[in-house]
Amino acid sequence: MTTTVGWGLLLGTTLGLGLWSLVSLTPRLSRPRLADRVAPYILDVSAEARAFVGRVSVDPIPVLGTLFSPLFSWLKRGLSSVLGGADTIALRLRQSGSTQSVDEFRSSQVIWGLISLAGGVVITAALPAVRSFPLVLQLALPLLAAAGGALTREWVLQRAATARLARMRSELPTILEFLTLSLSAGEGILDSLRRVSGTSSGELSREFAGVVGEVHAGVPLSVALQSLARGIRLPEVTRLVDQITGALDRGSPLAEVLRAQAQDARDQSKRVLLEIAGKKEVAMLVPNKIVKTHYYCP
Repeated sequence: MTTTVGWGLLLGTTLGLGLWSLVSLTPRLSRPRLADRVAPYILDVSAEARAFVGRVSVDPIPVLGTLFSPLFSWLKRGLSSVLGGADTIALRLRQSGSTQSVDEFRSSQVIWGLISLAGGVVITAALPAVRSFPLVLQLALPLLAAAGGALTREWVLQRAATARLARMRSELPTILEFLTLSLSAGEGILDSLRRVSGTSSGELSREFAGVVGEVHAGVPLSVALQSLARGIRLPEVTRLVDQITGALDRGSPLAEVLRAQAQDARDQSKRVLLEIAGKKEVAMLVPNKIVKTHYYCP
């Protein structure tokens, strides 16, 4: 097979799959079958319905999903068995505020790995310096790139979770003072949480808005708060939830307790800043010089 024929076969196959995918995305003119309409509503009681929905749910591109769904599922199972840590992934997804499930995250990991694998293959085939390596290294480079892509996706999730927890920690003193003012004005704890979540736009405020929504749906306040503490596992929030639930059980006032905790949170923030400044004492001089130089530049 010549090079021209090979490229023609590859481009023709790609064009055929693209046209087939476009045709498959057009809306159906016929009425949906009874099984298509009923199956999504009985997933919790029927294994056949779950298998049926899983078989036909191949979005976003039905053709490619139908062709590669078995291979994709096998790759996800293999990645989960090698990396493990489904509970850790679920926790990090919750801490980062992502709406993805663990299965969807594994799918994104597989996609990152496949893209990195393709990049490794292109680099190996395109760079003459890489082609001069031994065959074992040439074969190992795309595999290492694929593993690096999958691990990079998990690292990105970890960074997002850490950054969001840091934002919550920095918002906590202000939230506590706001709650203290509301409680001192005579409002209840639920009304105070509703006011805080409605007037601020931080990460912690959105979490409290979810708690208020659960309470309105019929969940007890203490249960909703405990679910929040277990979900994000931020020590400061866990301590706050323990104090609120304890006060609700005993009927004791919360304003002074929250005011003291707000002061403790601010003192903790100051200690953290001092520790960071002590570790980066020399590096802190560089941005000041850059800012001054930029300021005086015409």
